[in-house]
Amino acid sequence: MKFSALVAIVPEDREQDCIDAARHCGAGGITVMSGRGISNTAKKTFFGLTYDGNQSVLLMVLEKGLSRDTLKAIQKVVMPDSKNSQGIIFTVPLEHLGGIDMAQVEKFEQHLKDSF
Repeated sequence: MKFSALVAIVPEDREQDCIDAARHCGAGGITVMSGRGISNTAKKTFFGLTYDGNQSVLLMVLEKGLSRDTLKAIQKVVMPDSKNSQGIIFTVPLEHLGGIDMAQVEKFEQHLKDSF
């Protein structure tokens, strides 16, 4: 079985929607981290103070096929139309992996069986 790490950097206010979408696809554990991004566009200011929107970084280890479905589901949340993206999602193939819960591996295997 091949695994991928899925990373989604999304606005903090869309975090729960993205988690719900990932869980609906079969994602088990999700690590959530707070982040702050630096954009290539000018920052919003209010009375001379700059505002940086807070972001959430979601990290998941998923079976490779499940990672594609999960990426697409999260993409629908953060990119409701093709012109406005509110985040970035990507996967990275994992070659070596240790410490994953075997119950999660069994869940991935069942998902594969059910999809065929």
